[in-house]
Amino acid sequence: MNIISFLSLFVSFILTIGFASSHSGLSSSYYDRVCPEALPTIKRVVEDALAQERRMGASLLRLHFHDCFVNGCDASILLDQTSTIDSEKNAVPNANSARGFEVIDRIKFEVDEVCGRPVVSCADILTVAARDSVVALGGPSWRVKLGRRDSTTASRTAANTSIPSPFMDLPALIKNFKDQGLDEDDLVVLSGAHTLGFAQCRTFRSRIYNDTNIDPAFASHLRTICPQVGGNSTLAPLDPTPSSFDVKYFTNLVSKKGLLSSDQALFNGGETGELVSKYSRDSEEFFEDFAKSMIKMGDIKPLTGNRGQIRNNCRMIN
Repeated sequence: MNIISFLSLFVSFILTIGFASSHSGLSSSYYDRVCPEALPTIKRVVEDALAQERRMGASLLRLHFHDCFVNGCDASILLDQTSTIDSEKNAVPNANSARGFEVIDRIKFEVDEVCGRPVVSCADILTVAARDSVVALGGPSWRVKLGRRDSTTASRTAANTSIPSPFMDLPALIKNFKDQGLDEDDLVVLSGAHTLGFAQCRTFRSRIYNDTNIDPAFASHLRTICPQVGGNSTLAPLDPTPSSFDVKYFTNLVSKKGLLSSDQALFNGGETGELVSKYSRDSEEFFEDFAKSMIKMGDIKPLTGNRGQIRNNCRMIN
């Protein structure tokens, strides 16, 4: 090997090591030695919560999503309002909408009990609970990277600007995800999380009364439960099987039956339509890509090392 080849390999090696070390704070085996019962405990509590209410799976998945999109996956969404904390729970996308906080509290209590002390962060609990919810409802599994720490701040303002709105068009959605380091493929596959759960009338009213890219019979049915005035919190399923992780969300989009304007925007003549069509026909590929994009989303600006803290109570800083 000549000196130029050697130097090229050496530089590649150094760059690889540097890249790996930038993510070295997170590891799927992070709790293996310090508390091997942590992950089984989270799984047990999640499964118990879903046995009581299947809808909770969508709620826990959404909590993780709404956490990561606001200054990273740091459990800031869990902090209650105080004189110094402007709670993200009061932001427009979360107020009277985000739910599952009591389940997270129960997980935290049981995990700290089995570990003997607070060693598992609330941020990691949100990340694992999201994965376990998907699995419990028939979706894919993936190895969750762990070792996040919890924020000591929250930002209602950032939550209002960073969490994607159900009224966004495709360019706005693409920019919103790009701002988080996520690309168009991530946008489509992570929107597939709407194969689970429900949305409130206030989020789809404008679509069913004003949009033209909607199946007429579908719109007509929704108008019976979502009047032009009142009934803001009335729920409709995001796809026909809101408690099963499948590809019916995508088949709905192809049939112009996306519940939210931001959903249908993914299949409306734009560049994301091809991937929507592919996922509507291929659950295996959707499942595989969803797992990869969830890992990628979980990597958004984690607090590691000495940054942040391990909260004793997920709702307040220590």
